[in-house]
Amino acid sequence: MATNFIQRGDNLTIPAPATVTSGAPVIAGEIVGIALGDAASGASVDVATSGVFEISKVAADDMALGDVIYWDDSAELATIAATDNTKLGVAVAAAGAGAGAVNVRLSGF
Repeated sequence: MATNFIQRGDNLTIPAPATVTSGAPVIAGEIVGIALGDAASGASVDVATSGVFEISKVAADDMALGDVIYWDDSAELATIAATDNTKLGVAVAAAGAGAGAVNVRLSGF
């Protein structure tokens, strides 16, 4: 193994960019993941950058398998609307209009 290898990068420990709760998306610059615990702003938080997570979604959005899923930070919900939102990943199952959540495979960064 390379002598400069640090870690796989599936989980990163970073300063929380804001107060976060376990299971919530975390966006720090180009790092996008899911908080693995609660943390106050600036405190260390473990963030998963890969895997599939169930994320609360905009109820009106009809999400199909393979749709690109974005994070609407102001609504704190997953959405299919790209404008002014950050890409989370892709839907790994359909989540029709009226559904409260979607299963998202994180795309990493």
